[in-house]
Amino acid sequence: MSERTPVAGGRRAELAGRLGRGVRHRRWYSWLASAALWLVATTLAILLADALLSGFHANLPFGPLGFAVVLGIVGLTLQPLLVAGAARFGWVGVLLLAVVGQASIVLVTAWVLPDVRVDNFWSALVVAWIVGVVGTVVGWLSTAGTDEGFVERLVAAGRRRTAEVDDADVDGVVFVQLDGVPFPVLQMAVTAGTVPTLSRWLRSGSHRLHEWTPKLPATTPASQMGILHGVIDGIPAFRWYDRAGDRILVANRPSDAAVIEADLTTGHGLLVDGGVSISNLFTGDAPEAALTMSARADGGEITRRAVAQFVASPAGLTRGLSRSVSELLRDRFQARRGVRRDVQPRCHRSWSTAALRAVTNGVLRDVNTALVAHHMLRGTRSIYVDYVDYDEVAHHAGVLRPESLEALESVDRVLHQLELIASVAPRRYRFVLLSDHGQAQGTPFADRYGEELAVVVSRLAAADVAVSSTPVEGWGRTRILVDQLASGGGVQGRTMRNAAQAIERRGHDEADLVEAHPGHADHADHADHPELITGGTGTAEATTHETTQRRRSGKAEGDEEFHVFGSGNLGLVYVRGVKERLTARQLDRRYPALVAGLAAHPGVGFVVVLDEVEGPIALGAKGRHRLADGQVEGVDPLAPFGPYAPAFVLRAALRPEAPDIYVNSLVESGTEEVAAFEGLVGCHGGLGGWQDRAFVAVPVDVPFPAERVVGADALHLALKNILRHCGHRVDVPHKSTAG
Repeated sequence: MSERTPVAGGRRAELAGRLGRGVRHRRWYSWLASAALWLVATTLAILLADALLSGFHANLPFGPLGFAVVLGIVGLTLQPLLVAGAARFGWVGVLLLAVVGQASIVLVTAWVLPDVRVDNFWSALVVAWIVGVVGTVVGWLSTAGTDEGFVERLVAAGRRRTAEVDDADVDGVVFVQLDGVPFPVLQMAVTAGTVPTLSRWLRSGSHRLHEWTPKLPATTPASQMGILHGVIDGIPAFRWYDRAGDRILVANRPSDAAVIEADLTTGHGLLVDGGVSISNLFTGDAPEAALTMSARADGGEITRRAVAQFVASPAGLTRGLSRSVSELLRDRFQARRGVRRDVQPRCHRSWSTAALRAVTNGVLRDVNTALVAHHMLRGTRSIYVDYVDYDEVAHHAGVLRPESLEALESVDRVLHQLELIASVAPRRYRFVLLSDHGQAQGTPFADRYGEELAVVVSRLAAADVAVSSTPVEGWGRTRILVDQLASGGGVQGRTMRNAAQAIERRGHDEADLVEAHPGHADHADHADHPELITGGTGTAEATTHETTQRRRSGKAEGDEEFHVFGSGNLGLVYVRGVKERLTARQLDRRYPALVAGLAAHPGVGFVVVLDEVEGPIALGAKGRHRLADGQVEGVDPLAPFGPYAPAFVLRAALRPEAPDIYVNSLVESGTEEVAAFEGLVGCHGGLGGWQDRAFVAVPVDVPFPAERVVGADALHLALKNILRHCGHRVDVPHKSTAG
């Protein structure tokens, strides 16, 4: 069934049809009404700017009205030239268009009219933004804030270059990743009706919903490498220590992402056959990529033109920025409300995390949608886009908190926008929805026990430790935007490259130092706070946040004995400067209290070390599990983590990139809450809770396995079969693995 009309003859299908006909064959009086409304709104905005700015004046009675008319004419004349110039000169051109394009239109208009005075560029810039804000508000009121209004602007921009495809009989496929959405959360949202677009698709019978299980680690880098390239080995966490190169690899650092993809790709990824990667970590071997961390494929003029058209429209950019401001303020209000109500579990939420949410759930969402729309209207065969809205909010709020579910609802509205765009695209599109992993939640480890994992390692081993546990996943989006803007030449390009290099040097993923205190007794610092040892409720959130900062002694120098990483509730402990993984015996000989102390910690579910004779061993406080043959002594430490845990842990533990010690937090019976080694209430990376419960929704008339898909590499094969069913990958080698 076509995604143009998921319900044949239904109201939504009629709406999509009307949108397509309306954009292409709009009546003259409709255009006249829109123009009149724009003229009134712009005149009011000019009057407002005149009242607020000393550097701008339009003489009454005809100055404001005349300025509005000429502004529209000049804008229509110059905007195509500005867009073409921005696309020609790269991402710096797009940035300049966003900053100076509208101001230039105001300056030209004022130069034409003798009744209008603009003193300087900055006054012109403010006038342009006032006109944009008022236009956005009036436009929202005139369309009731509907998706149709936003979509119509995207389609109207795209139709200026009508695309004709030679293979229109081949269905396109749009893969929409709803980052970090657990299968149970989506089920509840469908039942509650808070995701009406997806609910309609499922209830109408056009799509079916499946649960799939990502393997360890349940992180975006490992899952996206598996989904897009068919490879799940080689990525032990979100960031890790590369023994061979004595360096730290961080998956959302563009230079590292490029190295990771180059090392692991087979060249026959999911998008190799004329696809495009949008806002992902890896390209899937797509010939075009936009806002993709590995940056192994260039978005080219098409991507730059799409973004330029978006920022050239005051309504487009102003809409995105206004929503970003709204997200920022809402996050601060919701964070304070959570503290006031003593909502548990919770974590520290700062202005920094609020700003990150403002970027991902504000302007970035609209930019992603504009890019997808542009490629759909161009007829691109396959598109893979990642919307991180839910994942970003749930990390700091929790998996079922109102703000997290609101973010999920917002992405569902994006699905409706894409559905409408598909109705006027040059080929039929099918939508495949999926999440790369789920999420678990719980009070962070440092808030529960008064010290973070790195401090525990330092105390038990009496050694200096470098620690990387600051949440950095979302900051890669900011980094890649700066990197893309740095692609231009001239002074602006050099400036942006300097900014990109500064982020590389002083980014959020820099390691901190935890200094050794040899005489430090176990939990001695917390004798007056036993609740921090036995497992608190998180009420000491602010206090332990400050304690964690005091424990860190500055930036790591690189000569520390250990490097500890937090990846959700999965901890990785490496002994630095050693080219091969240390065995359990070697660890015990060097650090007699370390392994046993970690396994006995109340916040640890199990640790994994490599025995010289028995192979990988999972150790808990009251038992051990030999992974090679499943032999258990005492209480099985893996039992609370589900039936897949032994196989998942064994596979991860045998990889050469595995740490000397894997540490997985506890999982609480009943609540299934975990304790992240990062400052997050919602997390993923290890085992426990819903982090290994992901979803995929596919059209009913395409092939998909009836049994549960286990592993992102297996999901990759299933998605390739969908593409082949739609007529893709005819000339791409068909292999049983990636290819």
